[in-house]
Amino acid sequence: MQMSDLAATGYHGPPPWQWSDLATSWTAEPVVLTLSALLAVGYLLGVRRLARSGTRWQPTRTVSFLGGLLLWVWLTCSGVGVYERILFTDRAIQVILLLMLVPLLLALGAPVSLLVEASPPARRERILRALRSRPSKLLMFPAVSTALLMAPPWLLFFTPWYEKSLSSGAWNIGLHVSLVLLGLAYFWPRLQIDPVGHEYPHLVGLFIVFAEVIFDAGLGLVLIYGGNIVADHYYTVLARPWGPSLAQDQVWGGTCLWVLGDLVGLPFLVALVRRMIVEGREENAAVDAALDAQYEAAVAASAASSVPAAVPDEQSMRPWWLDDPNLRHRYGAGD
Repeated sequence: MQMSDLAATGYHGPPPWQWSDLATSWTAEPVVLTLSALLAVGYLLGVRRLARSGTRWQPTRTVSFLGGLLLWVWLTCSGVGVYERILFTDRAIQVILLLMLVPLLLALGAPVSLLVEASPPARRERILRALRSRPSKLLMFPAVSTALLMAPPWLLFFTPWYEKSLSSGAWNIGLHVSLVLLGLAYFWPRLQIDPVGHEYPHLVGLFIVFAEVIFDAGLGLVLIYGGNIVADHYYTVLARPWGPSLAQDQVWGGTCLWVLGDLVGLPFLVALVRRMIVEGREENAAVDAALDAQYEAAVAASAASSVPAAVPDEQSMRPWWLDDPNLRHRYGAGD
C-alpha cells in the first residue's frame, strides 16, 4: 500500500511495518541521545582517570555499560521507536526491555563504583555518606525496590499513563527515561556491585526473581485474555489500515511481555549467582589468609619463646573443615 493510499484512509503514520525497519528506520529522541552521550563520555573519562592512577578497571564493565546505553538509544531511535505509538506489540517490547535489560546492563557496568574510585577523597566521602543516608536505605529496601520494578507495567497499561505516552511527546520521553531509572533502582541494590546503603543476602534477590516471573505472567495473561483493549480510543482514531487488528496486536504484545520478561530475567539470575560464587571465593580466601597469618604468628612467637611446648605443629593448626567428611571434598583434602 502506497503512502497516498494510506493517507486516503485517514492514516498519517509510517508505512506498514517490516523486519528491516529494525535496522533501516530511524527517528531522533533528543533527550535519550543527549543523556546517553553525556553518560558515555563521563564513564570513559572516569576509566581514563583510573588508568592514569594505575588502577585497572574491568573491560567487561565498560562493555556492559556502553552496551546498555547503545540499547537504550536503539530502543527509542530505531524502528522500535518509529512504531512505538503505532503498534501495541512494539510498545510492549520496548517497555520490558527499557525496564529490565537496559538497567541491568548499566548496573553491571558499576558506574557508581567508578565514580567513587575516580573522585577525590572529599567527594568520595560525600558520595558514600549519601549512600548510607536514610532515604537511600529506604529506596534500596527489597520491598521498595521490587515494587519499583513490578508496579510500573501494571500502572502503565491500566491507567491513563499509557495513552498519554502515545499522544504526548513529553510523556513519551518521560516514559523512555523513567522506566530505565526505575529499573536501575531495582538492579543496583539487588546486584550489589556498586556501593549500597545496606547489603542484603543474595538469596533475597533469587526469591524476588521468582516473584517477578509470576507478575510478568499475570500481566501477560490479563492483556491476552482480559477482553479490554488498552488505549482503544487512541488506536481507533489512529485508523491503522495495515497489520493485525487491535485485539490481535494486544495478544501479541501481552505474549511478548510475558515471554521477554522471563527471558530477560535469566541474565540477571546468572549475574546474581555469579556474584554469589565470587563473594564465596573471596570469603574463603579471606579465611585462609587469616588462618595462615595466625599460624605464622604462632610459629614466630614460639620460635622467640624459650618454651618448646608452645610451638604448634601444622596438624594442630589444620582448619577443622578439612577433616569434616561432609565438607572435605569441596577443598580437595586427602585422608
